[in-house]
Amino acid sequence: MKAVFSLETKNFNVDLSKPHPLSIQLDFFGDQPNSYNVENASAKTYETSGFIGDTRKGGGCNFEVYKIIPHCNGTHTECVGHISFERIFINNVLTSVIFPCTLISVIPEHASVTQDIYVPGKNADDFLITEKILREKLINTNENFLEALIIRTMPNDVSKISRQYMNTPTPFFSLNAMNYISEKNVKHLLIDLPSVDRTFDEGKLSAHHIFWNVKPESHDVDKYEHSLNTITEMVYVPDYIKDGIYFINIQIPDFKSDAAPSRVFLYDIIQSED
Repeated sequence: MKAVFSLETKNFNVDLSKPHPLSIQLDFFGDQPNSYNVENASAKTYETSGFIGDTRKGGGCNFEVYKIIPHCNGTHTECVGHISFERIFINNVLTSVIFPCTLISVIPEHASVTQDIYVPGKNADDFLITEKILREKLINTNENFLEALIIRTMPNDVSKISRQYMNTPTPFFSLNAMNYISEKNVKHLLIDLPSVDRTFDEGKLSAHHIFWNVKPESHDVDKYEHSLNTITEMVYVPDYIKDGIYFINIQIPDFKSDAAPSRVFLYDIIQSED
């Protein structure tokens, strides 16, 4: 199935029948990515007296109870409700599902070689995605394709599908970089990391605050007038997908929560027309 998307005066033909999946399949009984060493997402048979929800144990159907921590157990999409006093829900924020997007690949820089800042201060073992890196990668990008931005970090080995993020320091965004992303008016940021912030940052979540236009260390967010930006974390972009412009589809369940597991598809532009 093909579709035509119009941006300003130009049409883009997209083949919706050949999506590239970017979300990590969540295996409730196998390997999973994990941050903060939380419990793995799990599934178990629902059982009561006289009922067993497992056909392998004599039940008439399979009937399972699932346990998951979306922020830590795999690909998920979050909204400003992640840092607010107000209960703001991702299903009310993400109401459109297909966006023009740009994919870039970056090599994070060691903290010692950049003047970019972070709050709290940088550590000796920090690696950052910096403003300089982003400016160089986005210098000739069509602004219409920055509604969504996918950032693939290098190296990009397949271990990201099941990586235990507490076992090694993870790159994150400098505040300069996040300010630049905001200046570019990116609405939907997708990364192959567990967070835009450092794993242990004294609970400040400084980069999150910038992206959602919330004052540093504040949790005061207006219930009705707030950012509609989203962050999707722990995607995996295979090497065969080249940097460039695409259309992206972000799907979530209808959860009244600040974050939800997400399924993400990337679509090639097969032709553009003036």
